[in-house]
Amino acid sequence: MEDRPLAELFEPATRERWRSAVEAALKGGDFEKRLVSKTADGLRIEPLYEPAAGVTQPVRAPGPWRLAQRIDHPDAEKAAAQALTDLEGGADALVLVHRDAPAARGFGLDLSSLDALDAALKGVMLPLIALRLDAGAAGFETAALLKQLVERRGDDPAALDLDLGLDPLGARAATGRLEQGWEARLSETVTSFAGYRGRVALADARPYHEAGASEVQELAAVLATAVAYLRALEAGGHDLERARDAIAVLLVADADEFLTIAKFRAIRRLWARVEQACGLAPKPLRVLAETAWRMMTRRDPFVNILRTTMASASAGLGGADSVTALPYTQALGLPDAFARRMVRNSQIVLIEESNLAKVSDPAAGAGGFEALTAELSEKAWGLFQEIEREGGLATSLDSGALAGRIAAVAQMRAKAVATRKEPLTGASEFPFLAEKPVAVLDVAPAETVRSQGGLPSQRLAEPYEALRDASDATLARIGKRPAVFLANLGPVAVHNARSTFAANAFAAGGIEAIGNDGFSDAGALAEAFKASGARLACLCSSDTVYQTEAVPAAEALKAAGAGTIYLAGKPAEADALRQAGVHGFLFAGCDLLALLREAAEWAER
Repeated sequence: MEDRPLAELFEPATRERWRSAVEAALKGGDFEKRLVSKTADGLRIEPLYEPAAGVTQPVRAPGPWRLAQRIDHPDAEKAAAQALTDLEGGADALVLVHRDAPAARGFGLDLSSLDALDAALKGVMLPLIALRLDAGAAGFETAALLKQLVERRGDDPAALDLDLGLDPLGARAATGRLEQGWEARLSETVTSFAGYRGRVALADARPYHEAGASEVQELAAVLATAVAYLRALEAGGHDLERARDAIAVLLVADADEFLTIAKFRAIRRLWARVEQACGLAPKPLRVLAETAWRMMTRRDPFVNILRTTMASASAGLGGADSVTALPYTQALGLPDAFARRMVRNSQIVLIEESNLAKVSDPAAGAGGFEALTAELSEKAWGLFQEIEREGGLATSLDSGALAGRIAAVAQMRAKAVATRKEPLTGASEFPFLAEKPVAVLDVAPAETVRSQGGLPSQRLAEPYEALRDASDATLARIGKRPAVFLANLGPVAVHNARSTFAANAFAAGGIEAIGNDGFSDAGALAEAFKASGARLACLCSSDTVYQTEAVPAAEALKAAGAGTIYLAGKPAEADALRQAGVHGFLFAGCDLLALLREAAEWAER
């Protein structure tokens, strides 16, 4: 080999060379459809970005993010034991969940008295940890009790790291009720906690995210909330410096690592823009994170471990100061010690073993992250200004303007879930009908009713879970699940791909597939269907076989008593198949939820 630098031995890599190679690989396929995706806000996700340079990004203070654990056991003694176990096991922050908080979801603590609060934190040395209150509409009362507890214990206020979590506008978004005079109470609480370390007000994104908000909508709502608190504190006599220092934000982290990292970076840019408009020298914004409730599933819940770990890593890489991850069984009930340990250890591995917190802003200079951060920031700023023109967040909520925008995105997201464009592993993809029950604590949740005036809260997997629950009820009642007979045509090599696809698709709705090695005779197929006892049938084979055998097979199945016949695939000519008795077509991109709901009804007839 010649003694020259490698750069001189190989042709330089350029965008043009890359594009030529891509076009050759696509073989005429559409570049936009194959390689360019879009976010819920319509932002383009390109397959290739140029390196970014010269970008100044506000970041968190040096060091790892705090590992925060929810304390939500209704029994104060057991809650305190949970807290001590978590702290001994590596957590350095706690989130005390009030039973009236929307995030309690039927659990949470009675924190209505000083003694109750003291009992929930028995043995916890407040100066050694960070503490956040999650009390919803009971926030002001709980904060006052916390101040009394600090005085009772004789702790030094300046040594504490507190987030009181006061978010009356967030409570309005979640419940539909806005406390009268909240501005004055917020200002009074800031005065009352003078000399304490931490934040008083919290602009919480969870109500918007749970309602289906996009990243831009979440950022804009949080920014509008924070600015409303800034105005309220200034009107209450606090200078802007003190008002700014009293505010924190909480963003939701989900399993989309690219958008989560960009979103957490964007909120710091947006807040710096607010500070600049106020004439303030920028200071690090306290950014808290909690993993997404809407991404959690009740089915195959172990996949939630992957989701929350990815979300925690993304929030940390994006610059979160503290991350609270939901245990993998959170959607099933009150998590037990094992689930709490798993979610705690996941973050410990990220921080201590993977060393993800060693670099303050690892996304800096990466073209994709910088582009997404910039685009999210600009679109969120534009929506924030629109909310301001509507009269501010409270007015936008009262008028339904913000709720309408979120509902439109939620509807698009629901369609993506129904068609599996947004797949949910264990729920809509790769379901396992024989999964074993997962343990949670034997504590019944209190009944909770979300106010009609508040934003809805829904997990993405709920429609599929409802079908699976109905299937479980049928199994318990008659000893077998609704079933579909896979009418496999031809040898295994011919029908296997589509029969496997169909079996998994029907299982997402709790419908068990009855398989076989395939048939070449319509009469034998009909007899096997009769023997199966199923009401549903699904033809599975190749397009070539369908051309000659699908129609007679469908006619034979119909004559044999098939209530509903499906075909796995999307044939160009479907009229003859429909006339022969094929009711619907199962293919990638179809509305699977609609098909499964219909199939479940037919299976029960």
